[in-house]
Amino acid sequence: MSNIPVSDLKRRALGKGLDSLLPRPHLGPASEPEGGKPREIAVDQIDPNPFQTRSHVNEEQLAELAASIAANGVVQPILVRPQASGRFQLIAGERRWRASKLAGKATVPAILRQVSDEQAMEITIVENLQRADLNAMEQARAFERLSREFHMTQEQMAQRTGKDRATVANFLRLLKLPPSVQQRVESGVLTFGHARALLAFESAEEIEKAAQRVAALSMSVRQTESYVQGMIDPTRKVKKEPKVKLPLDPNVREAQDELQRALGLKVMIEDRNGRGKVIIEYARLEDFDALMERITGL
Repeated sequence: MSNIPVSDLKRRALGKGLDSLLPRPHLGPASEPEGGKPREIAVDQIDPNPFQTRSHVNEEQLAELAASIAANGVVQPILVRPQASGRFQLIAGERRWRASKLAGKATVPAILRQVSDEQAMEITIVENLQRADLNAMEQARAFERLSREFHMTQEQMAQRTGKDRATVANFLRLLKLPPSVQQRVESGVLTFGHARALLAFESAEEIEKAAQRVAALSMSVRQTESYVQGMIDPTRKVKKEPKVKLPLDPNVREAQDELQRALGLKVMIEDRNGRGKVIIEYARLEDFDALMERITGL
């Protein structure tokens, strides 16, 4: 008998695709014999997945997929589970199902699986995480749903999705952000790293004010971390806030390029209304000596 822990087996299953997570169904005699083979199911006999964690679908990409399906058919079958009503419920493959309807297909190839609600939700989350289809807030809400509806611990959620427990905890913390900041994360204005840094503030008002400034100045995650620490502890030495970079004047750019060609070194000109500085970079001492010779003539 194998002594491999169950948690390790689950993690290995994630690397083998969704099929490793799915139990083989025991369909009744009236059902088509299973065996991993897909069957054609009418698209209007399939109900949406109630556990879907993706809230945004790229309509342009969906249209492209529909065009491909219209020309070549569905390459990878969707996954469904039979319902008592005789209909089917989607488990995985929502984009393929929606694109098939958009392409005017009457049927779609599907593989039947008999799974519980918990297994169906698990498969949905794992599929989306493996395809990187979820933004940070969608992932956070998905983990929260696993916790609320199925009473999973963070460790159990980590095992089911192949993530570290600390990562699951960090995603769940995003739900503490004010709704307006959550929207910025969901739309891509702020990243997961930005959001984690902002959570160092205690009040929603502080988080919202800082998020506005971070977005306005297009701060990097590192700059955001320094900015937040500086606000929390003003005595801490932090880097200056980034300045908005103005576009380089075409005449200045031409002069910069000409200097680079003449010196054979990287040159940057910072100009503000006729005043500024010229920065010349060199990588070796020999380059510096050659530059001195050109400037001094010695």
